Amino acid sequence: MLNPFFLQGSQSEQRLVQELINEQLRMYGIDVTYIPRKIVNRDTILNEVQTSKFDDNYTIEAYINTYEGYSGAGDILTKFGMSLKDELTITISKERFEDFIAMFLEGEDDDEIIVSNRPREGDLIYFPLGQRLFEVKFVEHEDPFYQLGKNYVYQLKCELFEYEDEVIDTSIDEIDTQIQDEGYITTLQLVGIGETASASSLIQDGYIREVFLNNDGSGYTSTPIIQFDDSPVSGGTATAVAITTSVAGVHSIKEILLTNAGFGYTAAPGITIYSGGGVGAAATASIETTEKGVVSISVDDGGSGYPVAPIITVAHPSQAATATATVGASGTITSLTITNPGTQYLSAPVVAISTSGTRSGVIDLMTSANAGSGYQANETIRLVPNNVSMGGTEAIIRIDSVDGSGSVTGFTTVYGGHDFEVSSNPSADFYEARGGSGNDNFRLMVNSIQSIAGIAASATATVSAGGTVTSLTITDPGSGYQSVPTVTIANEDSIKSGVRATARVEVSSGNIVTAVRIVNPGIGYTENPTVTIENPPLIAGIGTFIFNELITGSSSGTTARVKEWISSSKTLKISYVDGTFTNGELIVGAESSASYAIDFYTNDDTYDKYTDNDSIETEADLIVDFTESNPFGNY
Repeated sequence: MLNPFFLQGSQSEQRLVQELINEQLRMYGIDVTYIPRKIVNRDTILNEVQTSKFDDNYTIEAYINTYEGYSGAGDILTKFGMSLKDELTITISKERFEDFIAMFLEGEDDDEIIVSNRPREGDLIYFPLGQRLFEVKFVEHEDPFYQLGKNYVYQLKCELFEYEDEVIDTSIDEIDTQIQDEGYITTLQLVGIGETASASSLIQDGYIREVFLNNDGSGYTSTPIIQFDDSPVSGGTATAVAITTSVAGVHSIKEILLTNAGFGYTAAPGITIYSGGGVGAAATASIETTEKGVVSISVDDGGSGYPVAPIITVAHPSQAATATATVGASGTITSLTITNPGTQYLSAPVVAISTSGTRSGVIDLMTSANAGSGYQANETIRLVPNNVSMGGTEAIIRIDSVDGSGSVTGFTTVYGGHDFEVSSNPSADFYEARGGSGNDNFRLMVNSIQSIAGIAASATATVSAGGTVTSLTITDPGSGYQSVPTVTIANEDSIKSGVRATARVEVSSGNIVTAVRIVNPGIGYTENPTVTIENPPLIAGIGTFIFNELITGSSSGTTARVKEWISSSKTLKISYVDGTFTNGELIVGAESSASYAIDFYTNDDTYDKYTDNDSIETEADLIVDFTESNPFGNY
């Protein structure tokens, strides 16, 4: 039986002890940062935590119980790698934790925070004196053992935190940068400034029209040399390069691309393929002697900022016809004028006239304000808006009936024009009628206006036997044109015999265009065509990436977190890579909005001094070579 005359601890006594403990912790302890662990991904089968993050921080007083184990047992080399055993035991106030930390954790997602009312194993403690992170391994909550019937402190037994790709983003640089160079870190080499490349072409006849690879050969250890027989014309000998490939360990020629299609050939030249260590490759060529094709494309400016080869476009051999339109006072197309008849048309091309858009201030209703005199039935007159000089168009009025003196008794609005106005003052909306046989004192008052959509005009073309556009016929004048529209005459689907040349660009390791290879010289050119090389992915990279922010690839959707941004070399160190980045795509920082194009991605960790996997693998390959067959047998 407990002695009924003695209390075993009243609330006031418990409160006094708790406050004395809190006071002692403030006097003899130090401020540490408590960082709760949040669960990002969990294995639902084994119920294991796969990914964690630490993005909150709470300052709390702690007393250092034991520091003898702070130095631990040293760094122990085990069969699983380096094991760090530095330990630290601290005491924190139970009341202070519940009042200043637990209450905030209770509002977190239950899937992220499992236990919120006490410290948890797996949470982190930042020890400022040593600037080190410790992981809570065990929480002792019953020592001392229920003094006065209550517990007042937590003892946290911690070990030095071993980083395993957790996300640590507490917004305190002193803490976050502790793991800046830890974990598996890969590299994105980015492009800073880009400049568009340019090239020019040359056409000739008697050129190599096509190269046929009759046998791709085998055993090539380097690129073989392609040699054409000499052209009858000095300087006209064609040149080409071979592109090799490897299938199932067999190295052969994939294709032959022209670097110069040559000129002056009257018969197909022979092709010799030699060097490169291989045998058996053979090719033949065809030529074009009557029409011209693109025989060479020269790089005028290699540009910059091309992490991948850009698309190159050679203009079509035929010239598109061009024309202009004339807009009448009624907002319709009155005529089409050919400015360039084009070349090599085999059939009538499609003619497209841009739309007229929407007209505002179109006359909807008018009444006669003064009938005038001397007019005749069925004649046409015009009504001019006040701002015709600003682009407004005239309305067209047809007189339907007149009396004996020629005064207008009936009329019809043929075309409502545009930019007319209706004001609150009726006298301001009187418009003088112009033209016709009568006096100019016939006036109309505009009662209402509206906005209507115009109708696009249409036309057809006529082509001569010589392949040029000779005339354009308006089939519908359209309506509502407030300005001169654009007239486009097609040339792609109606050319005579021309074939567009195609080419491929080569880019150096410095991200500049170094050469152009001709895939198809085309046929039917009459002048050197324009060559266009597409812009680099980004003309200029902008911004500064922020440590720990999320970046995303624009085309691959791959994400990663920033470890370090080295602006001088445009190198981005990243971790937590989810996916595969694509060379040439843009990456954008979620917080900084920094945007750069990727030159190349290195997925090897070159920053960890203990990571020598590539070196070990290379040395192992020198000992046992599995490329031909397994020396230990196949099963």
